[in-house]
Amino acid sequence: MAETETETTNENTERIVKKVQELLNEEKWTRAALNSYSIHNFQELDKTLEEIFRESSQEKVREVCEEHLHHTKNSIIALYISGIVSLSQQLVDDSHLVTLISIFVDNHKWGIVEFLSLRILEFGENKFALRTLADTYNTENEGGKLYDVWERLIRVDYEEADIVKSLADRKEAQGQKEEAVDYYKKALHRFINKKVFTSIREIWHKLIGYCPEETDFFYHAERKVAKTISEERAVQLLEDLYPHYKKEKNWDTAISILKRILEYDAKSPWARKEIIECCRQKYARHSQLEEYIRLSNLTQGWRSIHEALADFEKHISFDDGNFVYHREWGVGQIKSIKDDVIEIDFVKKRRHKMSLKMAVSALQILGKQHIWVLKSGMNKEKLHAKVKSDIPWALKTVIKSLDNAADMKKIKAELVPSVLSAGEWSSWSTAARRILKEDNNFGSLPDKADYFEVRSQPVSLEEKTLNRFKAEKGFFERVEIIEDYAFNMKNIEENAESFGEMLEYFSGFMRSYTSVSEYVVSSFLLVRKIVAKYPYLNPGIAMNFKPLFAQISSMEDIFQKITNADIKKELLAQIRKDCLDWQALYVKLFPHILSRHVLDELIVVNGENSLKDFFLRVINSYRENRETFVWLTRNFWTPEWYEKLGVKYEKILIAMIHLLDITSREIENRRDAGTNRKLNRQAYVYLFDEKRLEGFITKEDKEAVSRVYTLLWDLASLDDALKLNLRPLIQERFEDFKFPGKGETPVVASRGFYVASSSYEQKKKALQQLIEVDIPANSKEIGEAIALGDLRENAEYKAAKEKQELYNSQVGKLTEDLEKAQIIYAKDVDASKISFGTKTVLYNTNENTREEYTILGPWESDPARQIISYLSPLGNELLNHTTGEELAFVINEHAYNYRVEDIRVAEYQ
Repeated sequence: MAETETETTNENTERIVKKVQELLNEEKWTRAALNSYSIHNFQELDKTLEEIFRESSQEKVREVCEEHLHHTKNSIIALYISGIVSLSQQLVDDSHLVTLISIFVDNHKWGIVEFLSLRILEFGENKFALRTLADTYNTENEGGKLYDVWERLIRVDYEEADIVKSLADRKEAQGQKEEAVDYYKKALHRFINKKVFTSIREIWHKLIGYCPEETDFFYHAERKVAKTISEERAVQLLEDLYPHYKKEKNWDTAISILKRILEYDAKSPWARKEIIECCRQKYARHSQLEEYIRLSNLTQGWRSIHEALADFEKHISFDDGNFVYHREWGVGQIKSIKDDVIEIDFVKKRRHKMSLKMAVSALQILGKQHIWVLKSGMNKEKLHAKVKSDIPWALKTVIKSLDNAADMKKIKAELVPSVLSAGEWSSWSTAARRILKEDNNFGSLPDKADYFEVRSQPVSLEEKTLNRFKAEKGFFERVEIIEDYAFNMKNIEENAESFGEMLEYFSGFMRSYTSVSEYVVSSFLLVRKIVAKYPYLNPGIAMNFKPLFAQISSMEDIFQKITNADIKKELLAQIRKDCLDWQALYVKLFPHILSRHVLDELIVVNGENSLKDFFLRVINSYRENRETFVWLTRNFWTPEWYEKLGVKYEKILIAMIHLLDITSREIENRRDAGTNRKLNRQAYVYLFDEKRLEGFITKEDKEAVSRVYTLLWDLASLDDALKLNLRPLIQERFEDFKFPGKGETPVVASRGFYVASSSYEQKKKALQQLIEVDIPANSKEIGEAIALGDLRENAEYKAAKEKQELYNSQVGKLTEDLEKAQIIYAKDVDASKISFGTKTVLYNTNENTREEYTILGPWESDPARQIISYLSPLGNELLNHTTGEELAFVINEHAYNYRVEDIRVAEYQ
């Protein structure tokens, strides 16, 4: 039946191709004049296109049209059909339709030009089509339609400035002030990019008239002018802005503008004169104004204006009633200034007097709303209630107190535990982060994405996002920002300019690469995904992955370096689509993604047998492929799989035990500790928590159990108690089982194992520390980490969760061990034979030397001090022997020969 459907499809495609060929030939033979073409002709071609799409014959038809155009380059039919098919396939090349429209523009067929432009726009916004449509409406004097098209055009053409200004002028004439201001702002930035200063200055003056209070906007534009055009032009704009604030007697802003001018031109006599006048006006009521102007040499041209201003501002902040901070005495309030002496009331030092010179160097000036002032002078309960109930106020207060730049760590340091408890901080900080992200009164610093500032004027979410994007330096961190913006925001079209600026960062990787890196590949995948949703944002770059893949020397290396999970998935899908050897690549890439989806796809296409060789390679080289081996063992392989692979489960367990040992040693040596700690934990959980070893012991034969247990026994890094816990289970199945050592059952406490009283108390304290201190602290860490957002890429959250898993495991193990431990006191020790709590002197007949050993339990074992566990191989061999006995035994292929010379009760607690 499938074959019949395929045959039918092929027949339909051949029929459609033949029909298109006939149309092309007819056009060539009749040589129809352009004047005879009408919109109806194209509507008839659209019916043919509908048939082409319905039968999925686009590729074949496009090939026929391309071949025809090779000989007849101005074929109307070929240009139209090939152009529409290309648009439907989201190909960037729209040259055929551009050629077609140009033909009819030259012949003034405006109706057809409009039809063709609108036809292109059916597939998404397009600069050429919109501009052509605008020219058409302008020529035909259709003003209403023209303005609508202009508004669409400026959203996709970020370089267009004149049209934006024309729209602003129109809105202004219509009395729509807010809309006019928005357009003027947009036009200003575009003219700055085009370096057209006459237009910049004209718009600058208009905006001073409409929104002079938006200093953040003016400052941002001024910085852009300085960087793009020149600092001299930036100074001109600031000089134009200054008179408004001087007239309004807004001395703070006036001084701020003059400082910016002096940053560009420190020797400007006009700016120096004006700033001195503004300072006199601002501090007119200050008792020491003229004295501080004199002391700072502010009026003296020989002194650097920046040094003089800093000196003046430091002095002028000392006045009656102002607050100060001293590193030892805390917050204080200035009570009086007389001559050169300042009297201050500190919390810890009342009526303290010091010279002005000393005060300037030793004290920090604080505003009345500084968080330190509030914490020292405001009722604690009221401050606590205010901070909890009014989070925006609290954020503004703390951030402004920290020189208007603070991250969450600094905010926490000011509030916890002095105002909020650690527990309250968890929920408070979650709400605070949301406010910092969404409230337009807060913004991110341009050079530090995680530092926040309080804005003097509200900032839009789009500007906040763009600032955060610019401040973030990491490529994949920027990917997350633009993805969040592109797929979660609703007004992209209205703010396409900001979004386009972010998108251009990734487009740059696509345009100018010399070799294909993980950034180039990721950029192609990301931009394609965004353009699929917003076609008008297409940067005009062909997104054909086959040529790109052909330039990659190592796909595995590229894939490994990509840290964004979504992009990895996109890349896998693209590899399957464009690479003939995708199956082999999937196998190579699997260790870097560890996803069941990859294996399932391979099995669906090639069956389970296709993975046999790969799985066997992983098993046979588990040391080199440890992460892949552990993942497959825990998440994919089943008893049925081991049977298919011809691998005994014993081999898997032995490999897992080896990895437990290897990772323990590498953790100790601080080698890739993070990864090894994670693998060590996973191996431990698999073997012990999931009781795989116990299951193996209850099912396998004695020889297999002996091999696995012997390997386990030799693991120095593994707690002896864990090994001991398995012995009763083994003895229950195999009564004559020979444990590592002399072969007889060791002395074992009925509850589990023997310990000294001091060790037991230490373990109890360790358990108490975990339950009462470590775990609660970890819970707070998790709460704080959750507050950081996006748990998928949240390193703090992952680290805290790993620690939680470790603590829970330690609590379970300690609890279980304490239940099994039996305390043996020194007064109860029997010194007639070697046993727990004895100290023995042995004569080594091989070496003719004497050796002393104290026999205690696994918790007290310290071989470096000759204290050995009665469960260790040597301790096990010595147990129950008496003075005078000759001993001979082998441990790990080494022969031992001893004579017991003395046994006495050991000194221990």
